[in-house]
Amino acid sequence: MEGIMNQLKFQENGLIPAIIQEQTTGKVLMLAYMNEESLQKTLETKETWFYSRSRKELWNKGATSGNKQVVKQIQYDCDADSLLIHVEPQGPACHTGEETCFHYHIFGEEISQVSIIEQVVSTIKKRKKEATKNSYTSYLFREGIDKVLKKVGEETSEVIIGAKNQDKQETIWEIADLTYHLLVLMEIMDVSPDDIKRELVKRHLYKAVK
Repeated sequence: MEGIMNQLKFQENGLIPAIIQEQTTGKVLMLAYMNEESLQKTLETKETWFYSRSRKELWNKGATSGNKQVVKQIQYDCDADSLLIHVEPQGPACHTGEETCFHYHIFGEEISQVSIIEQVVSTIKKRKKEATKNSYTSYLFREGIDKVLKKVGEETSEVIIGAKNQDKQETIWEIADLTYHLLVLMEIMDVSPDDIKRELVKRHLYKAVK
């Protein structure tokens, strides 16, 4: 640990900025500051600890609200003067109740492509829990797994046709349709995107080691 601390470049005030990122979506949750003691506590407890510049004291994220952050990975940049911490959040990162502290927009699209799958999954879950009359997703849940499997088969065929025709836009359209129906099927089967990601990680790591 001492070797790592020696490599990091803390500012004159003894602090280093830490960017907190959601592990599965890649969404940036917050920016805070750490000193050596808070970084040490973060490593020991596997929870994020920071140094409050206003209160001049250490604080544990979620100690009061319960919205803790389970640390999965810590990296530092090429200049060794900032940290990137991947976490599994146990609740909103922002004190306002927002998922991320970066919820105000100045420019660009409001929907992030990075987390679009998770956002679609969230909508699918809502339609399953609270059926809407004119919702296609609610209709699929009412019809059941056989209907969803039929749609998965149909959309798979459409992807094959689009690719066979070497029509890029058609292929994109049909893959998007297939992805959506697979996400509905996953919800029925209680399979999450994280389950798929973990399986892909295992396969990738296995191949890398092999």
